Amino acid sequence: MTAEKAGLTHIGASGEAHMVDVGSKAETERVAVAEGYVRMRAETLALIAEGNAKKGDVIGTARIAGIMAAKQTANLIPLCHPLMLTKVTVDIVEDYGLPGLRVTATAKLTGKTGVEMEALTAVSVTCLTIYDMAKAADKEMEIGGIRLMEKTGGKSGHFRNQKA
Repeated sequence: MTAEKAGLTHIGASGEAHMVDVGSKAETERVAVAEGYVRMRAETLALIAEGNAKKGDVIGTARIAGIMAAKQTANLIPLCHPLMLTKVTVDIVEDYGLPGLRVTATAKLTGKTGVEMEALTAVSVTCLTIYDMAKAADKEMEIGGIRLMEKTGGKSGHFRNQKA
C-alpha cells in the first residue's frame, strides 16, 4: 500500500516528505478547537488563582504565549502551511477537581487548509508556559490530554471528537 493510499498525504510514493499542494482547494471558513490540561497540587492552583506566583500573572502570560504559538505553527511543525489566521482564542479555567488548569484553544480562518495544528500548538505552548511559570512551586505538574476536539470546514467537513 502506498503512503497516499494509507492516507499519509505528506509522504510521496518513495517515502520522501513534502508539503501538500493546496492551491486547487476551495477557500472555506475553517475552525478548530483543541484542549489540554496541566494537573498540579491544589496549593499550586491556589497560588496561581490568587495571582501570587513568583513569575507573575501565570494565566495572562500563558494565554499570550498560546496565541503567539498558533501564529508560529508553520515555523515549528515541518510541512505545515503558513496561514493567515483571522482569530485565535485561548481559554484557561481553574478546575479544582483535577486539580489544575484546563486549556481550550480555538483557531479560525478562511482558507484552503485547516487550522487543527494551530489550535493544538496553542494548547501545547499554553500548557508549557503554565508549567514554566509555576515550576518553582511545583515541579511535579503534569501536562496531558492534548487533543483535537472539533474542526469544521474543508472537504472532510465537520469532525467532533467522540472520545471527549
